[in-house]
Amino acid sequence: MIKALFWDNDGILVDTEGIFFRANQETLADVGISLQWEQFEEISLVRGGSVLQLAEKPQTEAFYKLRDRRDALYADLLTREPLVMEGVREVLEALKGKYVMGIVTSSGQEHFEIIHSRSGLLPYFQFALTMKDCAHFKPHPEPYLKAIALSGCQPEECLAVEDSPRGLASAVNAGIRCMVVPSRFTRGGDFTGAFRILNNMRELPQALD
Repeated sequence: MIKALFWDNDGILVDTEGIFFRANQETLADVGISLQWEQFEEISLVRGGSVLQLAEKPQTEAFYKLRDRRDALYADLLTREPLVMEGVREVLEALKGKYVMGIVTSSGQEHFEIIHSRSGLLPYFQFALTMKDCAHFKPHPEPYLKAIALSGCQPEECLAVEDSPRGLASAVNAGIRCMVVPSRFTRGGDFTGAFRILNNMRELPQALD
């Protein structure tokens, strides 16, 4: 019996993956690199890495400067349009009070706060884990292991809702089941190991029943 639901943020609750791609694309274009979606998908959404490594070696001063420029642009873009994914609000309303619910994301805390300062979604959740809360990020299992501990439930009583291969891997490696709702950007990805793959978010309540 499922007692706890853990929700990914980007691509599940909010439509931000395309915006993050644009921020990376524009930042890399400034240093003469043309970022293609296929590169972003493989490096970021599958492996959980940074596409900025195409320009600079990670953990160098030049890399961090480039990341700061990218982060500032992303923060600005996040304020320009509605972000909540279609069907999410009504599904959360239907599930409210039936499960312990938490957000489990590898997003940075600053961007997470910008997103949810106007999403109205946080009251549905008992906790949220972001990049600042973990030493390792998806596809590493640490984010979901921490979520299991916070929920007070056993792994078999927990279920993750994800849209990317790296998120699925993180959940499965933590020993919990994962339902995948592919976004328009991740549809067609390799979701081997998913408990179930849904066509859209509105199918989730019935799938849980």
